[in-house]
Amino acid sequence: MPWKGYTVKEWGRFTPSQTAPYTLSRSKLDRFIECPRCFWIEARYGIGRPDTPPFTLNNVVDELCKKEFDIRRAKGEAHPLMRTYGIDAVPYAHENLEEWRDAFKRGIKYHDKETNLILRGGIDDVWQNSKGELHIVDYKATGGKKEITLDDEWKIAYKRQVEIYQWLFRMNGFPVSPIAYFVYANALNDRAAFDAKLEFDVTILPYEGDDSWIHPELKRLRACLENDAIPEKGKGCEYCPYREIAGKTLLEISRKK
Repeated sequence: MPWKGYTVKEWGRFTPSQTAPYTLSRSKLDRFIECPRCFWIEARYGIGRPDTPPFTLNNVVDELCKKEFDIRRAKGEAHPLMRTYGIDAVPYAHENLEEWRDAFKRGIKYHDKETNLILRGGIDDVWQNSKGELHIVDYKATGGKKEITLDDEWKIAYKRQVEIYQWLFRMNGFPVSPIAYFVYANALNDRAAFDAKLEFDVTILPYEGDDSWIHPELKRLRACLENDAIPEKGKGCEYCPYREIAGKTLLEISRKK
């Protein structure tokens, strides 16, 4: 029996005998790369990692950025920031934009017939350059005095994120530029007082993506799903050691009673 406050997830579970495609979110593919064991336990048994608190301030920044660029989209013109950074593009107007943004219900998806996996993800934005190519755009929010770059080791997950989106758009027949953009809003912490408001510097960082890793990873993931053996834990996984120690400790306690 699951303990109070936690429920085993029945939806999204994989059965080795199933013939229907298995739907995989962008974040679940990233989870597999980070730790095959955590991914397998959730996919096969419905036992996921504990949920983390939502990043509500980041979500607000995302929504406001979308509204701001949507105003320019409706006019068919570039945002001033795009001109400042010399970006030859305008926000892309497409009837499916809101669907692509819906990460939890719809998003943009592709059924890979070889693995029988449906990969989906929810984007923040898409821009189109004068050649007709699409640029995947992701909004990020942070705060501090440190210069904003993509060099931090943990930001490899951000890079994989936009590469997955690039792959999904390509698989859906869209011409996609290898250059993606991160619109980074940095909350300034050097003001004299809060005064019930935050001020931001906004930076646009280009990133040249490479999605050649995605299909090989989908094949590895499919093999992992079908294997009854427990996979190895990820090298940097902090959840698996906790799970193992806690499980052994509880077992020892129960034996002593």
